[in-house]
Amino acid sequence: MTMWDGLIARLQGKPKQATPLPEPDEQLALGALLVRIAKSDHEYHVTEIAEIDEILSKTFEINAVEAAKMRATCEKLEAQAPGTPDFGLLIRQHVDYAHRLEMIHAMWKVILADGRDTPEEDAALHEIESVLGINPSDSPAPH
Repeated sequence: MTMWDGLIARLQGKPKQATPLPEPDEQLALGALLVRIAKSDHEYHVTEIAEIDEILSKTFEINAVEAAKMRATCEKLEAQAPGTPDFGLLIRQHVDYAHRLEMIHAMWKVILADGRDTPEEDAALHEIESVLGINPSDSPAPH
């Protein structure tokens, strides 16, 4: 579709054809869970977005632009995604316990990035810990 075709379609009220999202793998599932944890208090701060980008960059050894693109994809996946257990199962099947625990600590950093820790965020983190098979005593968050 050319730029003109897109403009004419919008003027005629025809919906834009969305690019299909990739099938989630463990990397995209982690990113989507980071987004989900950041949005769990119904606010999505720029500090949380920056923390997610930094985590994705360090975890997957990608540059800042690639991390931002990955996060943008993860945001779309999170919005259309199945429940947390489906993402958790995908991660649990492909990632060892030590790395899953690192993910939980990264999620805790996202929660704290905006300077607040809400009960909704704690509940979301504990749900994710449960589906990832994380022992509650290993959690960075208070129970």
